[in-house]
Amino acid sequence: MNESPFLLIKALEIQLTEKLRSLDLFALDKGEQKLVLLLRRDMTDARLDARDYELSETRAEQLKKAKAGKNQIEKVRKGILAVSEYNVFSAIDVAQLTAQLERISLRLV
Repeated sequence: MNESPFLLIKALEIQLTEKLRSLDLFALDKGEQKLVLLLRRDMTDARLDARDYELSETRAEQLKKAKAGKNQIEKVRKGILAVSEYNVFSAIDVAQLTAQLERISLRLV
């Protein structure tokens, strides 16, 4: 499949949102709440970086956006791992989400 990084990350964002939607933020302690909110924000930022990458008009701009996108994807990956420590995600979820992030990162070139 030759999907764009933006479409791939948009699909991942939907999956992540569905998994996080089942959480009652008010039932979580402050540390967990902060991690979940940070993960949501980082995911949105990663989607926007992928969009900016695809809308770049020059190769130099595209390379700059690719680097920013990869950095943001790494933040999302770390956020998923941090949230999973509170049993929000299973080991299978972490493996699947991490593999999808890696696939997206490889398309940002």
